[in-house]
Amino acid sequence: QVQLVESGGGLVQPGGSLRLSCVASERMFGFYVMAWYRQGLGKQRESVAHMTSEGTTSYADAVKGRFTISRDNAKNTVYLQMNRLKPEDTAVYYCNVVRVGASYWGQGTQVTVSA
Repeated sequence: QVQLVESGGGLVQPGGSLRLSCVASERMFGFYVMAWYRQGLGKQRESVAHMTSEGTTSYADAVKGRFTISRDNAKNTVYLQMNRLKPEDTAVYYCNVVRVGASYWGQGTQVTVSA
């Protein structure tokens, strides 16, 4: 069982930045996808950013050019750098990792973008 712990959420003004972190309890070499999702109040969970084990990244259209997913294998950590934040980015952000036969989720971290 992989444990994922997210951090870095908080309250930020529109146009500001935050960096989310997701620390895994195991080395990430066995994960073939690492991703961030978000769920706004009353909305369905949606994909934000994905990274494959080879380093290929993909982003939702709503965040393309503003968000960047990255990882530090030595720290077993996946990051989501969020710039030029908008009120519509307000949501609980979840880390997800996938390996053969299993998918794991963190507990989520709240991001609120408001003046």
